[in-house]
Amino acid sequence: MAIEKNDLDRVWKLMDKIGFCMLATREGDDIRSRPMAAHVVRGENAVYFLTDVDSHKDDEIEAEPNVALAFADSGGQKYVSVSGQAEVSNDRAKIKELWSTPAKAWWDSADDPAIRVLKITPKDAQYWDSPGTVVSYVKMLAAAVSDSRPEIGDSGKVRM
Repeated sequence: MAIEKNDLDRVWKLMDKIGFCMLATREGDDIRSRPMAAHVVRGENAVYFLTDVDSHKDDEIEAEPNVALAFADSGGQKYVSVSGQAEVSNDRAKIKELWSTPAKAWWDSADDPAIRVLKITPKDAQYWDSPGTVVSYVKMLAAAVSDSRPEIGDSGKVRM
């Protein structure tokens, strides 16, 4: 059980450190992804985003609330993939709480009536946390030459 708790800690820390992710939603048979600035709040078991009431993702989430988040720090070779349930709300207090510099690129103020809160409640996550690009490439090269599998970091799957 201790290993799973450590993995869970690692997932939350990686999501918080990376900060931006791709949010994937479904529209019929199609999957749509777009970059989003994540507000990771482990104490609430949630990842929050600010979104616009007129965006297509809100309609997609209403029709199909199962979503995926993909966090990637390609330079550090650290990745997290999260599956979860999404919901959209007009919680004005939460909007003010989440208001930050990235939001100013889309809206003039937290009082804009078009802003909505998108809350993702994670169900499970998978992560890959390697020692970095150079070390990973060296280990992959050594494995290729020796006909073995490379040990290039930690990975795991956790229930959230």
